[in-house]
Amino acid sequence: MNFTKNGYGLLVAGIVLLLLIGSGAHAEKPSDSDSLEGIDQGKVVWDVTVGNPTKLSLLLKVIEETYEDLVRQNVTPDMVFLYHGPVMKLISNQVLDLPLDQEEDHEAALAQIQQLSRLPGIRMESCSISARMLGIDNTEVMPEIKPVGNTFVSLIGYQAKGYSMIPVH
Repeated sequence: MNFTKNGYGLLVAGIVLLLLIGSGAHAEKPSDSDSLEGIDQGKVVWDVTVGNPTKLSLLLKVIEETYEDLVRQNVTPDMVFLYHGPVMKLISNQVLDLPLDQEEDHEAALAQIQQLSRLPGIRMESCSISARMLGIDNTEVMPEIKPVGNTFVSLIGYQAKGYSMIPVH
């Protein structure tokens, strides 16, 4: 094919236009209007135990998108993160012996926790029983996360107050 300068420019312009249209051609995200009808506040407890940094980072991204979806649909997020079990090692400042392919995800997960903790309507708690069982001092847990006596007690209290519990395992 022999393109003249003008023809080549038209081809490039056409490709750019298709790319621009294609990148914006994603359908608007569907609403959750049926489930959110009459709801003005999204009360959820995230029961976080996952000890794999790659999986934790991915799930935190989904949780952040959930937060944004609630806001987009005029529902005020009221979220509590309860950390206990294997995740405690990931949220402490103790040195971890992680595989090289998980170190980046661990750093990303810590940054995501810091970012999420700054959003309105988000609180984070860690279990002092889990910390004790894993040899972690409560002072070694990320400062964004408040140590509590027992996150099972927290879970009972929050569910009694109408919070839905979603496992992050």
